Amino acid sequence: MPQTTAIPKDGIEPMDMRGLRPDRFDSAGHDQLVDVRDLQAALPGIRRLRNWAHDALALQPGEDAVDIGSGTGSEVLTFADAVGPTGTALGVEPDPNLLAAAERRATDLGSSAKFHTGDAYGLPFGADSFDAVLCERVFQHLTAPLRAANEIARVLRPGGRVVVMDSDWGTAIVHPGDRRVVRDVVDTLASATTNPLSGRRLPGLLTKAGLVIDEIGSHALVQDRSVGAGSLVTRISAMAVARGVITETQREQLIADLQAGADNGDIHLSVTMFAVLAHKPG
Repeated sequence: MPQTTAIPKDGIEPMDMRGLRPDRFDSAGHDQLVDVRDLQAALPGIRRLRNWAHDALALQPGEDAVDIGSGTGSEVLTFADAVGPTGTALGVEPDPNLLAAAERRATDLGSSAKFHTGDAYGLPFGADSFDAVLCERVFQHLTAPLRAANEIARVLRPGGRVVVMDSDWGTAIVHPGDRRVVRDVVDTLASATTNPLSGRRLPGLLTKAGLVIDEIGSHALVQDRSVGAGSLVTRISAMAVARGVITETQREQLIADLQAGADNGDIHLSVTMFAVLAHKPG
């Protein structure tokens, strides 16, 4: 899998926070503000990571696979193609609207993919049910991520494999701008996320759950430089002002600096995603 890279077109899209649906966190994370899964799904960087995940899982006809936090079902549809009519491809999603959309999509495409309501803490399946598990950008929303890692280990068959992917907001880079102001804005972003350092914690969590780590990779998601500050920084910096972390004057200057950077080519906004491939011994 590609190690951390920065490709101008692999950006964090300009994000409309009004359209975010915090639909993959537990009840204690109800104020979660950053859920970029659906907004970034079509980006080249995310697509690249997902392609790597499917290659790493290497599903075979007749196998059983599940996507935890399956959203609109795109990866479960890919699973269904790989396992064929003798295998099973399942998605687990807590949001009823996304679940319904995934079911409609599968029906329209004539896919054998199936979807169940549920969350990462209580998968509606027995032990040793799956050959492969995928879990993308779920752990950053969980207050008890080890519980979710244990659930993954429970439903995996001996020899089964899992890919878990998540962002690490501690790797966020915002340039240019006053370094203290940038730090305060990034800290505000992290404080608005239930489990902001999720990406770096994945190997340890999966190991504690009894799984064996096979590979760890990363990819930097770099915002398209043409958008300047973008909606995410614009809105999170407004939150920082509301919390008294920075002043409105400092916020305005940061946005102006980022716009100037966009105009002269000296701008960089990114966050790194980490992906872990592991298996269940046995």
